[in-house]
Amino acid sequence: MQERSVPGEQQRIQRREFLRSAAVAVGMAGVVSSGTEAGRYGAAAATTTRPNLVVLLTDDHRWDAMGCAGNEIVQTPNMDRLAAEGVRFTNCFATTAICMASRASILTGMYVTTHGIEDFARPFSPELFALTHPAQLRAAGYYTGFVGKWGVGNVMPAEAFDYWDGFPGQGKYFQEVNGQTRHLESLLGESACRAIAGAPGDKPFCLSVSFKAPHVQDEDPRQYLYDPELEPLYQDVEIPAPMTADPKYFAALPKFVQESEGRRRWEKRFATPEMYQRSVKGYYRLVTGADRAIGRILEALETKGVLENTVIVFSSDNGIMNGEHGLAGKWLMYEESIRLPLIVRDPRMDADKRGKTVEAMALNIDLSPTLLELAGVPKPDGVQGKSLMPLVRGETPEWRTEFFYEHHFGSKNRAVPIPAVEGVRTEDWKYARYIDEEPLYEELYHVRSDTKEQVNLAGSPEHGAELKEMREKWRIWRDQVRPLAT
Repeated sequence: MQERSVPGEQQRIQRREFLRSAAVAVGMAGVVSSGTEAGRYGAAAATTTRPNLVVLLTDDHRWDAMGCAGNEIVQTPNMDRLAAEGVRFTNCFATTAICMASRASILTGMYVTTHGIEDFARPFSPELFALTHPAQLRAAGYYTGFVGKWGVGNVMPAEAFDYWDGFPGQGKYFQEVNGQTRHLESLLGESACRAIAGAPGDKPFCLSVSFKAPHVQDEDPRQYLYDPELEPLYQDVEIPAPMTADPKYFAALPKFVQESEGRRRWEKRFATPEMYQRSVKGYYRLVTGADRAIGRILEALETKGVLENTVIVFSSDNGIMNGEHGLAGKWLMYEESIRLPLIVRDPRMDADKRGKTVEAMALNIDLSPTLLELAGVPKPDGVQGKSLMPLVRGETPEWRTEFFYEHHFGSKNRAVPIPAVEGVRTEDWKYARYIDEEPLYEELYHVRSDTKEQVNLAGSPEHGAELKEMREKWRIWRDQVRPLAT
């Protein structure tokens, strides 16, 4: 696959220094865990009895943009296959809905305040990288690979993986390869297939495939740059506008949200009915393009004869608002922004467990501890997520009923007008607090009944008790979520 960026000498030096330090940090993590099963693992002890792991991650992919989630328009046969052969979580959320922060949370199992990755330039420290599941799994004898958008900082940890075909930043959808223009999602699928084919047979592998789709190409006025082969899809379909696209919902927003980045992007994508149809159809074509690449990955696993010894986890970094409340983008605490697809296909599942859905609240910080449990590796100190495997197995463990949400990017840089927001989402209620605004602005929704978040109850005297309770939950959570001690 064609290299997408040529790092300078300084970046190569930074990378070498990072890897030297990371190797020491991983070693220290092994010392800390020396009394555990993970601490006893080494490359020589690795066996193929542990499952292979494939992590598939789309970008800006809403939970409802799959056929298996009830969407009757978008075509996702391979995602639907994963759901039919595995377990689909219907209430999965990002604890922060922006790419670099969420990806760092996925890799570490930590809230953003804990891992500290809140801007696009900041990479993992060696000590923090050592706590990620790729580093932990490689130390435990796994062959590790990464394909696609890295998304955390501008120093690529290529030498920390056995197979590396990642790129910094957003990447470009169209690539010139051997004189031909190719679409990125097809190239990523091909690269993933090469990684699978080249994985050694004497140890398990963990391959992460991080698609750009269905994220827009921000600097391109066309926004959704799908593979031209997919142009015929959805041409004869009229996509219904969301209920909250009615201008009255935008008019009800505070001025600082009306003037935020979300409205500017709405003007580029959804300002007219024709733009809405064009943008959402482009979004769906990108979803289908990623789905086709997933199909090729499944074929590669079958060809190698390892599909039935490979656990596949599929999710996204965050959702996206496609015109709801008159907004685009993510960042804010609305369901379309924070709610994710999540499927776990474990071939060892009993037949009667397959094709089920789980309503329990899952988070992006749960992916790392889930992968570690699958490999028999204890999660490191500081990991705040929980393994989802008891739920996948159909067990009924005591489980969370709420989580803390935080989004701070842009709050200190008003050139990027994204309101800073924190809050708590329970099974019944959602409380959002815009922490930089004076006077304080709050939102309170009864999401159990008001699934579209149409009525803000924060100013309702009848719901004063609920508002007070949710404020207290926010205060407790904010006190508990602290930076990682290093």
